[in-house]
Amino acid sequence: MSEFPLVVENLSFKYRTRPELAIENISFELKQGELLLIAGSSGCGKTTLARCINGLIPRSYRGERSGKVLLHGKEVSELKIAEMAQVVGTLLQDPERQIVASNVYNEIAFGPENLGLPRTEIEARVEQAIKRLKIEYLRERETFNLSGGEKQKVALAGLLSMNPSILLLDEPLASLDPASAHEALEIFRSLADEGKTVILVEHRVEDAIETKPDRLLYMEAGQIKYLGPITSLPPMIDHTQVKLPAQWVVQRVKEQKLPIAAPHSHKVEERGEPLVVFEDVSFRYDEENPLILEHVNLKIHRGDLIAVLGPNGAGKSTLVKHAIGLLKPTSGRVLVQGEDTRKMSVAQIARVLGYVFQSPTHMLFAPTVREELEFGPKNLGFEKGPMDKAVTESLATVNLNGLAEYPPLGLSFGQQKRTTIAAVLAMQSRIMVMDEPTAGQDFANYTRFMDALCSASNDSRSILAANFESTLFITHDIDLAVTYANRVLLFGDKHVVADGKPEDVLKDIDQLLKYRVRPSSLLRLNLELIAKTKRFLPAESLAEFSS
Repeated sequence: MSEFPLVVENLSFKYRTRPELAIENISFELKQGELLLIAGSSGCGKTTLARCINGLIPRSYRGERSGKVLLHGKEVSELKIAEMAQVVGTLLQDPERQIVASNVYNEIAFGPENLGLPRTEIEARVEQAIKRLKIEYLRERETFNLSGGEKQKVALAGLLSMNPSILLLDEPLASLDPASAHEALEIFRSLADEGKTVILVEHRVEDAIETKPDRLLYMEAGQIKYLGPITSLPPMIDHTQVKLPAQWVVQRVKEQKLPIAAPHSHKVEERGEPLVVFEDVSFRYDEENPLILEHVNLKIHRGDLIAVLGPNGAGKSTLVKHAIGLLKPTSGRVLVQGEDTRKMSVAQIARVLGYVFQSPTHMLFAPTVREELEFGPKNLGFEKGPMDKAVTESLATVNLNGLAEYPPLGLSFGQQKRTTIAAVLAMQSRIMVMDEPTAGQDFANYTRFMDALCSASNDSRSILAANFESTLFITHDIDLAVTYANRVLLFGDKHVVADGKPEDVLKDIDQLLKYRVRPSSLLRLNLELIAKTKRFLPAESLAEFSS
């Protein structure tokens, strides 16, 4: 039996469908009780490395593999699937792909049942997982009606109930509100302290370092660029590629005398007639269930860049689904350009509001990315020339050039998410509505499309700036609100708790914490410097004002 739960030796892999190596000469080992953070931009090889560790390569993904992956001394490719499941437990980026049962309790029990464990053992494991994640309130719920963050917690509970010795967590924070993410990170650290070997693959490096990882493995272009402790910013790490603490970025900019980025200028808010109005809207799915929305009043104007913050399960997605007509109020009404949504078809509303779902699997269906992007414009009656132009510009805006002929469901989660954003961009609706736009995105990619989305200029790279009159995005990433929004809605207790400029809403730390929004280093630094800056700025721009 090897003293190391995991040993990776000179590992390389090339997918059968691609000419280049996905990973090259990867070597490291993990001790029992060690927590390893793996970071890097999209396409750097993180997911491929994870697939080699959990046995999906070579079982589900074909290609050329060389080198070794040893789990407790045994080569992963020689283990049976049942053996693998008890050694490596994997939490996927998109909980939609992992949840199979209709009921929360049955979902958590699914894995132990498949191991053939005695009923008493299964029940004990399920109860332990539920208690550990503090999700007793979800026990009898149907999985279909859970929010994205709640589904992620249930998927994690199902993983813990299997009791594997190695935990492989792929973007586990993507759907969680900040407080839930903090709680999950504390659980990952405690699991490592109890002897589990934990591999945390995460774009949100600033959040992930709260776990005090024993080591950081940073990848670029399929290779390890850094492997070691992370107490400060290693020089090999590109601060434009992964999200790092604001103070580290400011220090990097000042030490290397990098050019200080000019903050993008917001679109000018234009009052006048609102585009969307919520009038005293309340909603419940049926008489047996409690209200999810209660007396919501809200107006969306031309020029608004709105960030919607709030805890998992608060009703944020339910709110925006009313704006696009997927749901109709139980009482009150929603007006889109002055017309009641009850009298409008979803297709009519789509000309005004384009909606990006939280889970890309709820949207994607076409054989290729190009056909996916053409579907909306065709149904809205676009001519071929304008449609082709919209598709081409949308692909460029979200960095999907070269992938137009790929099948969307064969792409990574982050690429799928960007495909759904591009599909809505191509429709050129008047209002862009996005549910967790940065989930599964590396910092560089989401900065690119958010810059385009929120730019005040009508430059050639931004069909967004030229065509969208207003943008609304639901997010658990408070830094999106700090950097890009000109208006913040804090949603909780079934209604809008606060509505105003980011500088006004986000300075009330006690109120944020009450609704499970944890201040980030960027928010705290902005609040410290607001007397000098007069507005919120991205970290690179704060270097000019920081002493």
